[in-house]
Amino acid sequence: MPAHITDPEQLKELLGIPFTPEQTACIVAPPAPQVIVAGAGSGKTTVMAARVVWLVGTGQVAPEQVLGLTFTNKAAGELAERVRTALIRAGVTDPDVIDPDHPPGEPAISTYHAFAGRLLTDHGLRLGLEPTSRLLADATRYQLAARVLREAPGPYPALTRSFADLVSDLLALDGELAEHLVRPEDLRAWDAGLLDTLDGVRLSNADLRKVPEAAAARRELADLVIRYRAAKRRQDLLDFGDQIALSAQLAGLPEVGRVLRDDYRVVLLDEYQDTSVAQRILLAGLFGGGTGHPVTAVGDPCQAIYGWRGASVANLDDFPEHFAHADGRPAARQALSENRRSGGRLLDLANGLAEPLRAMHAGVEALRPAPGAERDGMVRCALLRTHAEEIDWIADSVAHLVRTGKAPGEIAVLCRTATDFAEIQGALVARDVPVEVVGLSGLLHLPEVADLVAVCEVLQDPGANASLVRLLSGPRWRIGPRDLALLGRRARLLVSHARVEGDDDPDRRLAEAVEGVDPSEVISLADALDTFLETPLDGTGDDDGLPFSADARVRFARLATELRELRRALSDPLMDVLHRVLAVTGLEVELSASPHALAARRRETLSNFLDVAASFAAGDGEATLLAFLGFLRTAAQYEKGLDNALPGGENTVKVLTAHKSKGLEWDVVAVPGLVTGTFPSGQGREKWTAQGKVLPHGLRGDAETLPDVASWDARGLKAFHEAMKDHQHTEELRLGYVTFTRPRSLLLGSGHWWGPSQKKPRGPSDFLTALYEHCAAGHGEIEVWADEPAEDEENPALHRATADEVWPLPLDDAALARRRSAAETVLAHLDGLAAREDGPPSAPATYEDPDWPPPPEDDEGLPEEAEPDRAGDPAHWDSWTTERPAAAREAATAPESPAAPQAGPT
Repeated sequence: MPAHITDPEQLKELLGIPFTPEQTACIVAPPAPQVIVAGAGSGKTTVMAARVVWLVGTGQVAPEQVLGLTFTNKAAGELAERVRTALIRAGVTDPDVIDPDHPPGEPAISTYHAFAGRLLTDHGLRLGLEPTSRLLADATRYQLAARVLREAPGPYPALTRSFADLVSDLLALDGELAEHLVRPEDLRAWDAGLLDTLDGVRLSNADLRKVPEAAAARRELADLVIRYRAAKRRQDLLDFGDQIALSAQLAGLPEVGRVLRDDYRVVLLDEYQDTSVAQRILLAGLFGGGTGHPVTAVGDPCQAIYGWRGASVANLDDFPEHFAHADGRPAARQALSENRRSGGRLLDLANGLAEPLRAMHAGVEALRPAPGAERDGMVRCALLRTHAEEIDWIADSVAHLVRTGKAPGEIAVLCRTATDFAEIQGALVARDVPVEVVGLSGLLHLPEVADLVAVCEVLQDPGANASLVRLLSGPRWRIGPRDLALLGRRARLLVSHARVEGDDDPDRRLAEAVEGVDPSEVISLADALDTFLETPLDGTGDDDGLPFSADARVRFARLATELRELRRALSDPLMDVLHRVLAVTGLEVELSASPHALAARRRETLSNFLDVAASFAAGDGEATLLAFLGFLRTAAQYEKGLDNALPGGENTVKVLTAHKSKGLEWDVVAVPGLVTGTFPSGQGREKWTAQGKVLPHGLRGDAETLPDVASWDARGLKAFHEAMKDHQHTEELRLGYVTFTRPRSLLLGSGHWWGPSQKKPRGPSDFLTALYEHCAAGHGEIEVWADEPAEDEENPALHRATADEVWPLPLDDAALARRRSAAETVLAHLDGLAAREDGPPSAPATYEDPDWPPPPEDDEGLPEEAEPDRAGDPAHWDSWTTERPAAAREAATAPESPAAPQAGPT
C-alpha cells in the first residue's frame, strides 16, 4: 500500500479532530497487541476509526485486511461508517474514482456473533458441520424448547415451575453451558457428585435445603438441554450460543488461526469487557496464544455491567497474557481518560463513585474533563417524603426544562428497574411532555400490556395465580380482598378433596400420573373460578357454603366463561390469540373510547407490544402462546439479550432502564428511585445454590473471579451469601458509574422515604447520599431534602382512599357523547332495516340479565355505590350496540358510570 499519511499531525488535520496525547499514542502505536482501557466518554470509537486510517494511510495494511468486531448491529454500523468517512476524508479511498475491475477494499466490521457465523460457514466442515445449518430466530428457539418440554417423557419431579418458566429456564441453562463450553453430561455428573456429598450433610436451614433441590432440578434441566440440542441437530439448526461454542472449537485448530491471521493483519475488538469466556477462547485461539498478532482491544472494566448475562470482565484484565507478544512479553496496556462528554463537576461525582473500581483493575485512570470544562455540569438532588411526590418532582423538573426550551429528545429518565415506568409515563403525559418507553421489559410493566399478558398467563397455565389475582383485583372486575380470600379458600378445599378422592381411586391416580397432572400439588385459583359455572349464582346450591358476595359470584362466573371461551382458541396462531384476547377483554375499545392524551400514548404502547409479538411470530409460522410467554419471561429479567430495541429518533423524553443506557448520552439525565435497596439494588445475582437454571461457579470459565461455597454447613453458606452480596455491590457500583456518566450537562437524582406500599421507610441510598454530599460541597443544588419520618409514623400511602386507578381510563363527557352518538346511529340503521322488511315488523331482540348489573348494596357498613352502566363496560360495548338493539338503546340513554362497584369489602 502506498503511504498517504506520514505524520500524526497530518492525521489530525485530515480528520479535523484535535486528538489528545493519549489518543494519539493509541492511534499511532506499532502494529502489535495492545489493550486500551477507555473511560466513559473518552472517544474510543473515534480512536478505533483513526487507528484504521493511520495503519491504512501509512501503508502498513490494506483496508480489506482490517477486522473490527463489536456487539450490536448499530455499533458495527456506526464504526463502519466512521472508518469509511475517515478513510475518504484522509484521501486514502476516493468514492468518485472507482475502478470496476479493482474496486477499493473495505474493512470487515461486524458483530461478534456474525463473525462466528461466518467462521462456521467457511470452516464448519472441519467439525463435520453441514453448510446447510440455519441460525435459529428467537421465536424458533422458544418454540423448539417448548416442543421439547411437551414431548419429554419425564418424569421430572424436581421441575415444579410453570411451563413458560421452564422454557426460559431451559434456554438459560443451555446458553450458560455454551458460554462456558461445558457439556450438559458433565454438568449432570457434577451435580450427581454434589448430591452424593450432601447426602450425608445435616441441612440445618432453608438455604441449605435449597441446594439439593436446585441440583436435582439442574440435572433434570440438563437432560432437557441434551434433548433440545438433539432436536436442533436433527433439523440442522444453530443458535447464537452454538455459533460461539463451535467457533471456539474451530479456534483450537492451528490451520484455522493461520488462515484468519493471513486474511486479517489487524484486528480491533470493541467493548471487550462484555465478551464471554467462550468468545475470549475463540478470539485468543485465532489471534492470540503467543502469536503477537496486532490485536487492539478496547474496553472499560468500570462499565462491565453484563456479568449476569455471561460477560467476564476478567477478559479485559487478562488481555496482556492472553494476547502476548511472540517472545512472551505481555501486550501493552494504554489508557484513555479525558472525557469530552460531561462537565467537570459531573465527572468529579462519577470519579468518587468509581474509586473502589479503579483499585480493582489495572490501567484504569480517573476521568478528566476537557480543557475549559472543569466547572461545567450541574447536579440537582431531592429526597421527597413519598414515592408519589418523587414522581411529581421528576415530572415537574422535566416539564420545566421542556417549557424553557430544552428539546425533549435531549432528556432521559433512567431507572434501575422498569417498575415505575407506568407512573413516570403518566406523569409526563399529564404535563404535555412527549415521552417514549424504550425496550420490551419496559413495555411489560405498563398496565395495558401487563393486563394483556396476565390474561395470556391464566389461559396458558391454570396455576398462574398471581396473574389471575391481578385481573380479579383490577379496575375491570374489582373483586375485594374478602372475596379473593374466599376464592383462595375454595381453591385449597378443591385440592384437599382431590387428595382424598385420589387416595381412594387408584385408577384415577394412574390416569393423572400418565397425563402429568397432580392436583394435590397445585392450588389453582382458576380451578376455583370454574366452580362458579357449576353452582347457582345466588349461593343456594350444594357448594362449600363460603359466604361470597352476590356481586363476586356474578363476576367470577362471567370471567370463568370468558376464559373458557378464550382457551378454545389457544391452538390458533399467536397473533390471532392476542387479538382475540384484546377483543374479548375490551382493552382496545377502552383506549379508543377515550380522548385523553394518556390513552393515545397507551394505544401506541399496545401497538408497539403487538409489533414485538408479530416479529416473534414472523420468525416461526407455528409460534405458540406458550413459546411467546417463555420469551417474555426472559425479556423481563434484565432484558437478557432478547431486546435490542434502542431509543427512536422522535423528539421525546426517553424512559429506559440503566442497563439499556450504556453507550448512549443525553444533555439531561434524571435518575429516580435512589433509595435503600433499590439503586444500588439489594437483590443479588441469581445463585446457583438456589436456582436450577444457573451454572455452578466451579464449572464456569471465570470461576476465579467469583465467590464459591467453602463448606456445606450453615457457616459456609452464609459466607458465600455475604461474598455474593459484596460481588453484587461491585456490579451495582459499575451500573451507577455508567448511569451517572450519561448526562452532558445536568443530572437529576431523587429518592423518597415512603414507598407506594411499604410499611417501613426506605430513605436515601448510598448513591443519593453521594449526590447530596456532592451538592453540599458547592457542586450542585439540593432542591428538597425531607426529614426522616418519626419512629411511630406510618406510611401515608397505606391510608389513602382506594381511588380508581387511571387504567382503564374513566370515560369523560366527550367520550360518552361519542359513544351515545354511535349507538343512536346503529339504532337508526337497524330501525330502517326493520321497516323495509316484508310483513309486520318483529319485536327487537332484547338482552335481559337479572343478575347484571348487580344492585347497589350496603356491605358491612360500606356506603352504597352507584349502579354500573352497561355503556361504561368496555368489554361488551361493541357487542351490545351491534347485536342487541334493546341494550344499545338503553346504553344510549343511561347515565355515565365508568366502572362497576367493587365486590366485597375493601
